[in-house]
Amino acid sequence: MPKLTALLLACLAAIVPAHAEEIRQLSASDGHTTPYLLSADLPTQAPPAIAAILFNGGEGNVGLMSKGIPHPGSNFLVRSRGLFVARGIPVALIDAPSDRSGMPDSYRMSQRHADDVAALVLAMQQQFAGARIYLVGTSRGSVSAAYAGAALGNKVAGVALTSSVFNASRDNNGLSGFSFSRITVPLLFVHHADDGCPASPYGPAKRQAETYPLITVQGGKPATSGPCEPFSPHGYLGREEPVVDAIVHWMQGEPYPKVLD
Repeated sequence: MPKLTALLLACLAAIVPAHAEEIRQLSASDGHTTPYLLSADLPTQAPPAIAAILFNGGEGNVGLMSKGIPHPGSNFLVRSRGLFVARGIPVALIDAPSDRSGMPDSYRMSQRHADDVAALVLAMQQQFAGARIYLVGTSRGSVSAAYAGAALGNKVAGVALTSSVFNASRDNNGLSGFSFSRITVPLLFVHHADDGCPASPYGPAKRQAETYPLITVQGGKPATSGPCEPFSPHGYLGREEPVVDAIVHWMQGEPYPKVLD
């Protein structure tokens, strides 16, 4: 691991508050299991009003069963999960199912994936009675959050899409053929104005702002990875805390900044 990246991960670990974490698994009728990482302050003083399911980018493989709990992880949502917990939002970070090495877009768009997400929504509702469940996806995780959000309807409280992959690339469709009107619950877009990834340019997010709320992110630390990788504007490098703050305010129905500069 490059020294700069190792130092950056150490700094990120230092700013993410400590909280209880546990790897759990959900079993499906066809025999596969879906691992997820539950991050929460347990026990809490009062039941949380909101909980969230987080969708990793890339192939979606967090590696919980092979590598254990990430400390803190590289993907924006993986390394920032403690920031949600510190703001009173317990989160479940979903991993690839046991019978797959990863989740290409074709799988993220599938009914089986939506069924697994529905089972996790139910598990979170049982864990945190009365909590409203939000789906939050980043990069290719936005495909999971969008398609599952459309499939689950009002079983979830809302969907937040960050660094959305609007464009198709290689063998992945992204959200190029998706109609966002299929999501019938509140929908939020978050996007960095300087996102340099060809699959997730800022322009389509800005156009969606004509219909849906958009949080535009600016600034941050100089990139130490490629434009489609997490240590760049695509992963909100150096802007993690204000981005999470803004998403949480939106979830809570509170005023939130439309521009983070």
